[in-house]
Amino acid sequence: MEKINNIKKEVNIDLEEVYKENMEDDTFKELIKKLKISKKLAILNSNCLMDSVKELKNCHNCKGLYECQNKVMGYFLYPKIDNDIVDLGYVPCKYKKENDKLLELRNTASKELFNARFKDIDTSIKERGSLLKWIKEFYNNYDGIKNMKGLYLHGVFGSGKTYLLYALLNELKINKKIEFKALYFPEILRTLKDDWNTYNEKIDYYSNVPILLIDDIGAEQVSEWGRDEVLGTILQNRMNNYLTTFFTSNLSIEELEYHLALTKSSLDKVKARRIIERIKQLTENMELISENKRK
Repeated sequence: MEKINNIKKEVNIDLEEVYKENMEDDTFKELIKKLKISKKLAILNSNCLMDSVKELKNCHNCKGLYECQNKVMGYFLYPKIDNDIVDLGYVPCKYKKENDKLLELRNTASKELFNARFKDIDTSIKERGSLLKWIKEFYNNYDGIKNMKGLYLHGVFGSGKTYLLYALLNELKINKKIEFKALYFPEILRTLKDDWNTYNEKIDYYSNVPILLIDDIGAEQVSEWGRDEVLGTILQNRMNNYLTTFFTSNLSIEELEYHLALTKSSLDKVKARRIIERIKQLTENMELISENKRK
């Protein structure tokens, strides 16, 4: 019995030493204060609380969902206290919530995009003048034969980028019988992974459809596979075949280059630059200046 008591005493001493060391960390100290737990409970659960602290620190330094360094992308471990039992659970971060909200908005907005037409475009905003002129000229000149660049259209979230381009593409489809495909880029990466049997078929179609809209590029988590094998392959094929390609993004093209260079393994500037050069070959770069209409 004495031996068991001595072992318990040693364990308690070790746990208290770990606790003292962890208390030197400001984030750990702040978490203990926020949870309002006793010192004894904090000592007993010091290691698992530190697991939460590590993920909270990752969140503090994170710039977006695509940079998530936690075990589960878009979530952080956070303690829940129930009858003096500490249990860690996954809580969605602000970027995950924003992404989920965007997906929900896209689902509800799909009918609106399908019905978008020139007559529905708000022409009262003066800053849109040059952009609307470009869209009108593209519509007038595009015949499915001429080699015409598309548009890299960037601007704040909810400003109407996708709606404007859908209006153009819908008019082309209805009045000039031009086939187009619009892809929400983060979603297409997920669907390609989920169904490898159709991978080659889909890549071939996206590479050769007369007009391709890659919507919301930059909202995806960067991986070497998604950047080089999917996006790089599609853009290279379209560039080789002089096929019109459009993009929408919340990021400027400079910000997109930085984004594409971020992977879990490295900051790959060279490969990101190759993608950007392809985008520049395929498009003209314009900004949509407008307030967020989804507030």
